[in-house]
Amino acid sequence: MKKNNDVWIAGIARGHNSGVCLLKNGEIIFSIEEERLTRQKYDGGPYASMIKILEYTNRLDYLVIAHTQSLKDTAGMVDYSGDDVYTGLARKLGLIDRKQDNRNHPQVIDMSNQHHKLHAACAFYRSGFDNATAVVVDGAGTFLHLENEVDRYTAWEVESIFNCDYPSQFETVYKHLGTHGPRATQHLTEFPSSFYNEFNEDGTPKTHEVYITEKAGIVKTYEAVTQYCGFSSIEAGKTMGLFPYGNKNSNIPNLFEDTGILPTSNRNVIIPNYPNGAFVNNIMFDELADSNSSDWTKLQNRRDLAYACQIETQEQVVNLIRKAVSTTGNKNVVVSGGYGLNCVANYYYLDALKNDGINLYVEPISNDAGTAMGAALMFYKKQYDDNTRFVRADTLYLGPKYTYSLDKIESIANQYNATVVDATDLDVIELMTSKNIVANFQGRSENGPRALGNRSLMFDPTFEDGKDFVNEIKRREYFRPFAGSILEEDAHEWFDLRGMESSPTMMYAVNCQPGIEEKIPAIIHVDGTCRIQTVSREQNPHYYNIIKAFKEKTGCPIIFNTSFNLGGEPLVETLEDALWTLQESDIEYLYLPEYKKLLSIKNT
Repeated sequence: MKKNNDVWIAGIARGHNSGVCLLKNGEIIFSIEEERLTRQKYDGGPYASMIKILEYTNRLDYLVIAHTQSLKDTAGMVDYSGDDVYTGLARKLGLIDRKQDNRNHPQVIDMSNQHHKLHAACAFYRSGFDNATAVVVDGAGTFLHLENEVDRYTAWEVESIFNCDYPSQFETVYKHLGTHGPRATQHLTEFPSSFYNEFNEDGTPKTHEVYITEKAGIVKTYEAVTQYCGFSSIEAGKTMGLFPYGNKNSNIPNLFEDTGILPTSNRNVIIPNYPNGAFVNNIMFDELADSNSSDWTKLQNRRDLAYACQIETQEQVVNLIRKAVSTTGNKNVVVSGGYGLNCVANYYYLDALKNDGINLYVEPISNDAGTAMGAALMFYKKQYDDNTRFVRADTLYLGPKYTYSLDKIESIANQYNATVVDATDLDVIELMTSKNIVANFQGRSENGPRALGNRSLMFDPTFEDGKDFVNEIKRREYFRPFAGSILEEDAHEWFDLRGMESSPTMMYAVNCQPGIEEKIPAIIHVDGTCRIQTVSREQNPHYYNIIKAFKEKTGCPIIFNTSFNLGGEPLVETLEDALWTLQESDIEYLYLPEYKKLLSIKNT
C-alpha cells in the first residue's frame, strides 16, 4: 500500500508510438515510448512501459488510457477475468485494486474517445500559455459513430480546433471528419459534442462547426505520397527529407482543392481508405509512371510529388491556424498531432504568420505517444481542480533514470568485449576531428523522436562527405538529412531563427546565415537548411561542454548530431542497448561524459 498521500497517475497510449507517462502530484516522473524498452519499432502495446512504473511506485491512484477506439471495444480480454488487457496487467502487477465489477474499474479511466483532445492537452499544458487555441493535425483520430434519422456512419477525426483553458477546459470549436462515401457526407451536416461530454448549462449538447468529407485530410495526403515514394505510411519523415530534391511539376495536379480556408484534398489524386490510410490514384500518374529503378526516390517524379506534398500541406496548416484564430479570437496557438513533427513546415509557419501577431507553440511530442501525457495531465487537472499553471516546458529529458556504478559499467562492457578507458571531452573531440563517430550516452533519455544529446551520435560537421559517410554507417537512405547541436549563444550568428530566441527541441529546419553553409557541409541539407538544436549550459551541461570544447579546438560552435540508433531501430535506451548498437555496426566509440569514460568495440 502507499505510505503517504501522494497522487500517482499513469497515462498510457496504445497503438503505434505506444508508451506511458507517470505523474506524481501532477509532476512528470517519467515518460517513455514502448519501443525504447522492447527494441521493437512502433511496438503497439505499452506492457514493458507499465512494468517500468513499479520502479517508482507500487500503487496507482488512476490509470488513464488513450487511443482512438474505446477500450472496451478493442483491448480484448484476459482469461475469464472480464478485464481488458491493460486493466488486467495493472491489477496483476498490484498497481490497482482487484476489479470491482466486470469491465468497469473505478481506477481505470477510459479517455480513448478523445484522441485529438489529448493531443491538444499535451501541447497546451506544456506551452506555458494561460489559455490557447489548439490546432490538431493528425491522421485518423477517434473513431466516431455518427447517426441521424437516415443511417449510421463511422467517421474519423482528421483535423480539430479547440479552445483550451485551465484547469481542464478543452471545448471543441471545429472538426474535419473523414468518412466512407458520398452518402455519409450528404446526410451528416452537424455533429453534437455530447460524444465528448460537452454540454450547455441546460444539459443540451453543445454543437460546433463540423466538416465531413469522403476525402483525405492533410496527414492522410502526406501518408499517401509517402507510400507512393516507396516508404511505409508512418515514415513521413523520409518524405520530408526527400522533398527538397523535387521541383514544381506541371504534370502533377493540385493535391488540394482551392476552397480557401478548409483543407479539402483532391479526391481524384488522393483516395482515402479510412481508417488505415490513403493512396495515390495511379491512373492520374500514367505519364509519371516509371518502375525501372529499384530505388523510387531517385525517380524525379517521386521527388516532385514529395515536393508538391510538402508545399501544399504546410499551406493548408497555415489556413487552419488562421481559421483557429479568427474563430476563437485567441492568438495563443498550440499545434500538435503527427504533422507537428514536420520541422520544415514549422519553420515555414514562422514566416507565413509573422504579420498575424500569433504566439505559436509546436509540441515536440506531437506523435501519439504524447496522448499518454495529455491524458494523465488532463485527468489530474480535472480530478483535483488544480488551477496551477504549468510553465513552458524546457526539457524533453523525461525518460527513466539510470544509475551505473563504475563496476557496473565494467561488467556490462565485458559482456560486449568492450574496452573501458578514462577520457575527457578533449579526447572525444580529437576522435571526432579524426573522422570518427562518437556515441554520447548520458542521463535520462529524450522523450519524443528527436535525439538531443543524451542518446546521440556525434561527428565533425565540417567534413564534405560527412552526410554520406554517416548515412552509410547508420544504414539510412542517401537523402536523409542530419541535425546540428549549437551553443545557444552562437545560434543567431550562424542561423536565421525567424524571431525565435532559441530552438532547444530540434523542431525547425532553419536557414543558414550567409557564408555558413560551406563551413558545415555535413549537416546542411540540399535546400540550405539545418535541423538545429540550441544547447545551453543550464539545459544540458555535459553536452554543452562537449560542444564548447569542439568550438575551442575548431572555431565551430556546432557539432553533427543524429539519433543513436541504426536504420529501422528505435533510439537506444540503456547502456546495454548502446553497446549492442556498437557491436552491430561500424561505430567504434561510446562516451559517458558523466563518468569520463570512453568505451570502444573494434569490429573487423
